[in-house]
Amino acid sequence: MKKRIGSYPRVRIEGGGRGVVSQAGAVLLVETVRKTGLDQAMSAALAPWRRPRAVHDPGKILLDVALAVALGGDCLADVGTLRVEPGVFGPVASDPTVSRLVDALAAAGPKALSAIRTARAGVREHVWKLAGTAAPDAAGQVIVDLDGVLVLAHSEKQDATATWKKTFGHHPLMAFVDHGSAGSGEPVAGLLRPGNAGSNTAADHITTARLALAQLPKKYRRGRRTLIRTDSGGGTHEFVAWLAQRGRWLSYSVGMTVTEQIHQAVLKVPVTAWTAAIEPGGEIRDGAWVAELSGDCLKGWPKGMRLIVRKERPHPGAQLRITDADGLRLTCFATNTTVMPIAALELRHRQRARAEDRIRAARAAGLRNLPLHDTAQNRIWLEIVQLALDLLAWMPMLALTGEIRRWEPRRLRFRLLCAAAQIVTTARRRYLRFARHWPWTGVITDALARLEALPNPG
Repeated sequence: MKKRIGSYPRVRIEGGGRGVVSQAGAVLLVETVRKTGLDQAMSAALAPWRRPRAVHDPGKILLDVALAVALGGDCLADVGTLRVEPGVFGPVASDPTVSRLVDALAAAGPKALSAIRTARAGVREHVWKLAGTAAPDAAGQVIVDLDGVLVLAHSEKQDATATWKKTFGHHPLMAFVDHGSAGSGEPVAGLLRPGNAGSNTAADHITTARLALAQLPKKYRRGRRTLIRTDSGGGTHEFVAWLAQRGRWLSYSVGMTVTEQIHQAVLKVPVTAWTAAIEPGGEIRDGAWVAELSGDCLKGWPKGMRLIVRKERPHPGAQLRITDADGLRLTCFATNTTVMPIAALELRHRQRARAEDRIRAARAAGLRNLPLHDTAQNRIWLEIVQLALDLLAWMPMLALTGEIRRWEPRRLRFRLLCAAAQIVTTARRRYLRFARHWPWTGVITDALARLEALPNPG
């Protein structure tokens, strides 16, 4: 009888393997880049920054860094993980070349940022057309969520300051297009701000909203088909007035701070005026009610604004505030939508919580920290993060189905992107052979088949 020497089998280690690709599933992202035309768009946008006789194209350099971030990288040097797999990623620039490009783009400032954003906007419109019924605008409306993100800094980087949570770092304001319950979401704006930037700074919300609208197809850049959702940080007179301004007429659902005036108005609402809140499936939400306020609470706000309040039994462990009433937690939001019942409006606003999922995904794709020192450099890094998140949103939208479309970056990496394969060249063609026993090999091959079936760009 042999003695057990451990829980796992013992294997011999050698370092001379050939033909193995360790992150072969990343071919899903590479094929997404090719089929959407993102590589061509980025190459054309960054052509002014290509030096004479340069070997590497600036557009591909930036996309290579974005691919590395999508695969889990968190600094420029992580592009080295792509450099060792030329059979999948092609020639990849050296670390000094990547750093010089980022420095050049940072020195160009708004001109470089505008070039990158314009390229992304053009490709986004094309992607939504390719996606068809899976596109976020398939129902004729686009929902854009604005939210702030605290990014910690562990060294004294430019504009890193103390934050309102008594941490140290930056406080960028992000905007994401909501894909609904069937999908994830994609970034459409990122405004880098110092750590002490206010949560309710109207000018920053307006700037971020402008950047977000510029990323949408032209027909959604104004009009009621575009809904802007924010938490109470966006509940300022200036921002709401900007959203409702003549010629823009955007729909909005903006969280509001429960003031003493609102608190007193809630106390005067009769019992019969309260309506039961609902869940996404239409069933009654237990212990929650909604009502619409009027009167003095609306003075000074844009015409057509509705003020809706929800009262709900607090969750276990939650502490009541002085503005809560009768042991129930009060929340309030403003909207200019008139064609929906207030319970449906409240549900729609509550679903803004999906923005927290988008922020979690962003932290897992390069926004956990800002790796560079200068603010101008970190603005470029923020655009790289958004490129990575675009790819992580577009690939599932175009190639995955069902529950898999909702997988966040960590799960996509663990099950699909980091799958290993053998690279084989035969008959002048290169093949990736994924392991037959890998549980998600079928998902990968089916997704690649869907991508290959899409028309080639222009």
